[in-house]
Amino acid sequence: MQSFNPPIRTLMGPGPSDVHPRVLQAMARPTIGHLDPYFIEMMDQTKQALKYAFKTQNELTMPVSAPGSAGMETCFANLVEPGDKVIVCINGVFGNRMKENVIRFGGEAIVVEDKWGEAITIEKVEQALKENPDTKILAFVHAETSTGAQSDAKALCALADQYGCLNIVDAVTSLAGTELRVDDWGIDAIYSGTQKCMSAPPGLSPISFSKRAIQKLSNRKIPVTSWFLDLNLVMGYWGKGTKRAYHHTAPVNTLYGLHESLVMLMEEGIENSWARHKQQHETLKLSLEAMGIKFLVKERDRLPQLNTVWIPEGADDALVRSTLLNEYNLEIGAGLGDLAGKVWRIGLMGHSARNENVLLATAALKEVLSR
Repeated sequence: MQSFNPPIRTLMGPGPSDVHPRVLQAMARPTIGHLDPYFIEMMDQTKQALKYAFKTQNELTMPVSAPGSAGMETCFANLVEPGDKVIVCINGVFGNRMKENVIRFGGEAIVVEDKWGEAITIEKVEQALKENPDTKILAFVHAETSTGAQSDAKALCALADQYGCLNIVDAVTSLAGTELRVDDWGIDAIYSGTQKCMSAPPGLSPISFSKRAIQKLSNRKIPVTSWFLDLNLVMGYWGKGTKRAYHHTAPVNTLYGLHESLVMLMEEGIENSWARHKQQHETLKLSLEAMGIKFLVKERDRLPQLNTVWIPEGADDALVRSTLLNEYNLEIGAGLGDLAGKVWRIGLMGHSARNENVLLATAALKEVLSR
């Protein structure tokens, strides 16, 4: 057995995206204890910076010590109680995962379904809320990674508030890549991941809970069924002050990486980050359309950082992707579910959203398709 030395890839799939060299350098710094005063100071800075990224003042804003799927489970484990009625919007793979969480925590899932590649239909959601006045939570994916469709989170959260229920929002692909305003939009519980538009590696899931969400958590009739994800316990470690209660050994060096990525986000400015992703999407779009490649999602609902395109007629899906990987060290993503073999997913996330990557991807794709 020898040391592992991976090839240098350009990651332009659905995630992970390219990790910025500054983040990699930060992760190589000396490991210190997870209760060391210096580490606790860094934890506090990370929480404040995540508030900036989420556009929130929520006190319960922190990274879960596990990837985005654990952030999802944290939200559902803490807020869904047996018997709770939860309306779940499904327009792709990750809405289905929300539904699975509701069922596993004893809730009743009311499904509102839209076609893959389309945004969530506001009118369908309102009809479901009218038909189920005892709904406790509305759950939806802001940026559906499996299709590249973006839904109107602001309108959906306003609808949940109008009908007296909380909301849970999946922002794994949207955080730092497209407009997201937790406080202004009235988001109650939100989770994301570090491996998309944050330019950091996988392994952490930023979350944020509103005061209303904390109130529901505090008034649970039964304890949270997951010990590790119980925020009542976790906040003893991630809470205020220098005296922290040991809960788990945090992934110290991975948190160094998140901290550095947040430093960089604040240097760039969150609005500038949104604009950069949009601008790179426009450049990519022009090049792809010049090749005759069409997008799955209508322009008004299109997610700038995750571009899902139809595979041109006659092109071999697996062969094209493997050629790009093996000859150009370029990764793009395959389709999922019903879209498998029909679409490619081209990511422009975080450090991957830059001119040289767009030029490489379009030139390489054009050359491989011409063979």
